[in-house]
Amino acid sequence: MAGLDESGSNPDVGLLYDINGLTQETPHWLDRAMAFVGEYGLLLALVLLVVWCWWGRRKRGTLDDAASSVAAVVWAPLAAGIAVLVNVPIRGFVERPRPFRDHSGLHVLVEGKDDFSFVSDHATLAMAIGAGLFVAHRKFGLIGLGLAALEGFCRVFMGVHYPTDVIGGFALGTAVALLLSPLAMALLTPLARAVGRSRHVGWLVWHRKVGPVAAPLSEKAPSPAEATTDPDERDLAA
Repeated sequence: MAGLDESGSNPDVGLLYDINGLTQETPHWLDRAMAFVGEYGLLLALVLLVVWCWWGRRKRGTLDDAASSVAAVVWAPLAAGIAVLVNVPIRGFVERPRPFRDHSGLHVLVEGKDDFSFVSDHATLAMAIGAGLFVAHRKFGLIGLGLAALEGFCRVFMGVHYPTDVIGGFALGTAVALLLSPLAMALLTPLARAVGRSRHVGWLVWHRKVGPVAAPLSEKAPSPAEATTDPDERDLAA
């Protein structure tokens, strides 16, 4: 695999130079901002997006609806973790060096990247979360997929990944999030339902709605006899 990167006529390498070459025309502060966003910012934004989606999914009408919805949201970060674990043997098998190891003239915005390049962990994490959120909620999923696409661009812009590293990460993250989703939902939904029934931690799954408010003070309080009478019988007597 590493040999594929040595040819300057390789479209992968050409696109790498084109995207990373944008750093030659951007101000230094923007390069620093892109480095922070690509390394930490977008992943943090995706985590906050998951929390936001979870907070809303708790407010479904019934416990069963809330449990299945929250289980789908929880699967998004779990899928990201599994995808990164799957990537460990892939990286070790391919052993593709970072692009700046084989190609000169790249402007590397982040130092200390000494591990292998294929596939991108950041792209894998971002796309797995985005695809997982898309299963749970279409609107949040589309936002997540957009953030994942931006993450992929940033990794190439920063000079730490080839475009195919990013594409491979997108494919891996999507595959794990979608292919394992049925099994994950079968396991997580009953667990979420059990947690939702708990008196102490049930709020993590289901936001119980407030019951009916008390009757206004101006209304006459029912007599003890009326209180023990079936409502349907009172209506018939009236």
